[in-house]
Amino acid sequence: MIYTVTLNPSVDFIVEVEDFQLDGLNRMSKEAKYPGGKGINVSRILQRIGVDNTALGFSGGFPGEFILDALKKEGINEAFIHVEEDSRINIKLKTGQETEINGLGPAISTEKMNELLKKLEGMKEGDILVLSGSIPPSLSKDLYHDLTKKFAAKGIQVVVDASGKALMDVVKEHPFLVKPNHHELGELFETKTETIEDAIHYGRILVEQGAQNVIVSMAGAGALLINHEGVYSATVPKGTVKNSTGAGDSLVAGFIGKWDQTKDLLQAFQYGVASGSATAFNYDLAEKQDIETLLPEVQITKL
Repeated sequence: MIYTVTLNPSVDFIVEVEDFQLDGLNRMSKEAKYPGGKGINVSRILQRIGVDNTALGFSGGFPGEFILDALKKEGINEAFIHVEEDSRINIKLKTGQETEINGLGPAISTEKMNELLKKLEGMKEGDILVLSGSIPPSLSKDLYHDLTKKFAAKGIQVVVDASGKALMDVVKEHPFLVKPNHHELGELFETKTETIEDAIHYGRILVEQGAQNVIVSMAGAGALLINHEGVYSATVPKGTVKNSTGAGDSLVAGFIGKWDQTKDLLQAFQYGVASGSATAFNYDLAEKQDIETLLPEVQITKL
């Protein structure tokens, strides 16, 4: 079973405004609301490709009710913990350019965190745990490290999609997968990764430090899978990018979903890249048909 954790989920309120006027009255030409948060995106893609999973995290208030209702409508199992304060609302304003305004989210008490830990204790060896997104200020900055150390030692395959210190700290605990993009990879080492050679160099360091698999997304330049067996490059399909939000989460979901089904890393890598691209070419997260249409265009090469 795959479990996703979204510590600070959101309602993503997407607003399109033509001829946006600062300090004036603007009217929406389009609007949409989706359940948001990196782990939730992973769960939504997994459900669409037919892979059972359970979504966990914290939810509160009317935004929390919207999130849980949306998950139920999509047939996703959820085991969220109720908190008193409202879950956050993130505004994505599209005016020809895209401006994001993210909410703060609720404070999480020690008692509520312990409830979540108790639910995670039910995982079994071979299960997959996905830790995605930022850690709320009310929780320990070492939370992803602590969870990875605890559950990887029990044979759980831990996937971490985060950035900065939260990502760097987990590597030594042997996570199954980490997925920085090339900008985040450079930030880990206080440099810039502008070429494939740069990404391979620093990705290999993460493997040497303990990560079992590293996927580095390189935008239009494709993606890399780096592990002890070698370095693999994936091309990306051609298409018009309509929405970059959720593309990285879709890559993670496609990868772990196909890995869970086949235990073939290269098939999983190919499917993950197709999943990320399919989401980028849609306004919402990709559907299974979108992914499988693009799949033949993703070519895997060992470097």
